Amino acid sequence: MATMIREVYAALIEAGASEEKASSAAEAISNYDNELSGIKAELKLIKWMLTFNMGLVGTILFLILKYLIK
Repeated sequence: MATMIREVYAALIEAGASEEKASSAAEAISNYDNELSGIKAELKLIKWMLTFNMGLVGTILFLILKYLIK
């Protein structure tokens, strides 16, 4: 059985949804939460790679300018 967010399930039951629909909706929201955590992890890696590349390009430009100014 898939995990579900109990707060969402309880809120949907209180709002008048059937138990089956509330359970399905809570599981669907939980699945989206899991997908978002994966996207956040990938974004963290992309940010790290971008920072590394910007530093490398900045260093190369600094060395080129230093060589040209001499």
